[in-house]
Amino acid sequence: MMAKKAPNPVDKHVGSRVRMRRMMLGMSQEKLGNNLGLTFQQVQKYEKGTNRIGASRLQQISHILQVPVSFFFDGAPTVGTGIRAEGMSEAPSPAYVSDFLATSDGLALTKAFMRIGDSKLRRRIVDLVEQIALNDKH
Repeated sequence: MMAKKAPNPVDKHVGSRVRMRRMMLGMSQEKLGNNLGLTFQQVQKYEKGTNRIGASRLQQISHILQVPVSFFFDGAPTVGTGIRAEGMSEAPSPAYVSDFLATSDGLALTKAFMRIGDSKLRRRIVDLVEQIALNDKH
């Protein structure tokens, strides 16, 4: 019996960005699948990074989800190619942000937070959450 190969980190990232954008639009996996001529199970595999999304398929998805193709690569992990731009240092990965936004709680919290018009109140909420997080280290 062969062991399953772990999904490529870039494929996982692109899939999580597809999921995040789909959820932002309130679109089901089934509806996205129907628009692509696929089953919702195939969309699930794309979103988990289990199956790679080809270039033409990614272009279709970007059109349906109304974002540029580059959206799916924002914050993508760099793959060890050994090639590095001169003077560039390793930046911390913002993957935790897209992972958070890809959850229903993360998306709901972000949408609600952005509806708060008072910037001072938003700052106080951030301070409160930071305090709760500090005190919750068990």
